[in-house]
Amino acid sequence: MEYEAVIGLETHVQLKTRSKMWCGCANEFGAPPNTHVCPVCLGLPGVLPVANDEALRLTVLTGLLLHCQIPGRAKFDRKNYFYPDMPKNYQITQYDQPSTANGWVEFEFAGGLARVRITRAHLEEDVGKSFHFERHSGVDFNRAGVPLLEIVSEPDLRSADMAHAYLTAMKDILVYGGISDCDMEKGMVRCDVNVSVRPRGETKLGAKIEIKNMNSFSGVRRALDYEIPRQIAVLEQGGRLAQETRRWDDPAGITEPMRSKEDAHDYRYFPDPDLMPFEPVEAWLTEVKARVVELPLARKQRFIHDYQLPAGNAEVFKNDVPLGDYFERVARQSSNPKSIANWVINNLRARLAEGTTLAGLKFRPGSLIELVALVEAKTISTSAAQQVFAEMFDTGKAPAQIVQERGLAQVSDASAIEQFCDQAIAAHPGPAADFKAGKAAALNFLKGQVMKLSRGKANPSLAGEVLERKLKP
Repeated sequence: MEYEAVIGLETHVQLKTRSKMWCGCANEFGAPPNTHVCPVCLGLPGVLPVANDEALRLTVLTGLLLHCQIPGRAKFDRKNYFYPDMPKNYQITQYDQPSTANGWVEFEFAGGLARVRITRAHLEEDVGKSFHFERHSGVDFNRAGVPLLEIVSEPDLRSADMAHAYLTAMKDILVYGGISDCDMEKGMVRCDVNVSVRPRGETKLGAKIEIKNMNSFSGVRRALDYEIPRQIAVLEQGGRLAQETRRWDDPAGITEPMRSKEDAHDYRYFPDPDLMPFEPVEAWLTEVKARVVELPLARKQRFIHDYQLPAGNAEVFKNDVPLGDYFERVARQSSNPKSIANWVINNLRARLAEGTTLAGLKFRPGSLIELVALVEAKTISTSAAQQVFAEMFDTGKAPAQIVQERGLAQVSDASAIEQFCDQAIAAHPGPAADFKAGKAAALNFLKGQVMKLSRGKANPSLAGEVLERKLKP
């Protein structure tokens, strides 16, 4: 029997705000333990939370980027549970009336486009972080109360690779939109995996296994690559899968049982009495809608369509937004955007990696257009153009000025090139004879000699034509 996996993901993303969700404590990574805390985020008696408006805006903005519905009323609830990293013994979250619901995300996968439905993206608060030492444990509450967005997908994913592609696309969207920096090393993105298997063609879901301890997208893929075959093996051997929570042991490459989860845990949700329901007004929504940006996939598709770029070049500009914006400013004024893209990616990007910024470029954008035009007009050779670009980058001089000062103009005078060809043939009778005998590669050697004699100024295509004519029987 053939089985298929059914996967849903719960992605937890820290929002990019200056302060925490309910108080004025800094939302900052790396501070000494328990230095960004106050009576509100420590849950001391008598304190009242006040919602962070920017967190509300970023939540609705995320919903818009994920094509979600934005309800006219959302509320906050208390999710009650007892754990050392939760100072209040309840988490403020959204339960039955979230800020966004019923969306979708589209991404590239397996040579086409895949779409995964988004159940909801709801706002809640993060918890503290536990540390375990040799003889004791401690909790750092700096992270407690940081605004956290939980993005829940429908079980539309079917493989480990598809889950990885989904998470990568989600991260790109959130970074593009300014929602989060999504720095996984700082714990800004975490993920829980829900996975089951069923006979292919079956519509009923199998026993759902939740996998915790996912701290990287590659870890999610590795965990699924282990867990899916494990579940299939249990069924093929006549066993039964029970709903449970497992943890991913990345060094060992296995999932391990944590706890049984046959019945849903009763968190005793109830509306938070200290927080009013959130009902966004039209003027507020208009301000948030103005922050909607072009999505990464749409940007890549537009670059391919509008500028006729290869997919690889468009991918570079999708991943490097400032570089893509620079390319587009130049390309809009150029008749050959594909050549502009090649110079930006192959030359400019390499020089920028040495430490220069786009804002610090010495040459004006129009110089790239001028350089491409000189090559197209065969005024300079491709190799000479490399020299021009290097000096243009270092000095800011215009390409035409550099060509004139350094005498780099390409020789296209037929009589001059004939003289170089005659010298090359006379100096290298062996390769000349080889070409006459049918060895086509010998012509490239002779052409190289012509370029050397002309100090790189000869028109290469014209030199090849002259050599062929002179060497033909």
